[in-house]
Amino acid sequence: MTDEQVITLIEKEFQEKTFGVTEQYLEIHAPIYINNKLQIVRIDRDRDKFIIAYLPVIDERFYFAVYIDEDLDKLINIGTEPDHRVYFLATSENFSETELKAMCSLSVDESWNIGDLKKNGRSAYNFSALKIMPNSEPDEFEDKLDKLLTYLETDKKGVSELVEKAEGYIQVAMDIHNGNGMIGGPSIKRESIARMHNLGLSIDFDLYVSGNSFR
Repeated sequence: MTDEQVITLIEKEFQEKTFGVTEQYLEIHAPIYINNKLQIVRIDRDRDKFIIAYLPVIDERFYFAVYIDEDLDKLINIGTEPDHRVYFLATSENFSETELKAMCSLSVDESWNIGDLKKNGRSAYNFSALKIMPNSEPDEFEDKLDKLLTYLETDKKGVSELVEKAEGYIQVAMDIHNGNGMIGGPSIKRESIARMHNLGLSIDFDLYVSGNSFR
């Protein structure tokens, strides 16, 4: 299936609402259209026999997730996927931003020094930090964790140094749709736990709920 075929299939379902759940979701939230074209931020083809299309939701951080059977060219389910931000974070009151970066060879997505102004411009950081987040696109939590660990494992020595000297750990922030009060929660495979252990990593979760409830 081409991207255009995926978009056409989803637009048709959003207009005709053949699934009851489609009507439920569209009663309380709306996808984003630009120039009358439905916006899709990612089409995940890394699955066996099905595709997941992620659509941004107006005024929310979570996404519509539309599941399509690639063999049948048929839409099979609609739900929401939280906005998962899964990253490695190292902080220090003793080392500078430059010194933290020098401890590893990995690409850093965000960093700051003690005394730098925060994004709100009203207060300053009292610690230096660096953030490594190789996968910022919509995806399921376990896939994001797997991709982060795979990237960190390319510089085990550097990550270990940041863990030892700068309290490096994995931070997870999730923005979840609170449709019916049952938000679920993350699940971590045994293999991922072993990989984190081998890198000396702990993991911390911040869960946020938002959005409208089902009627």
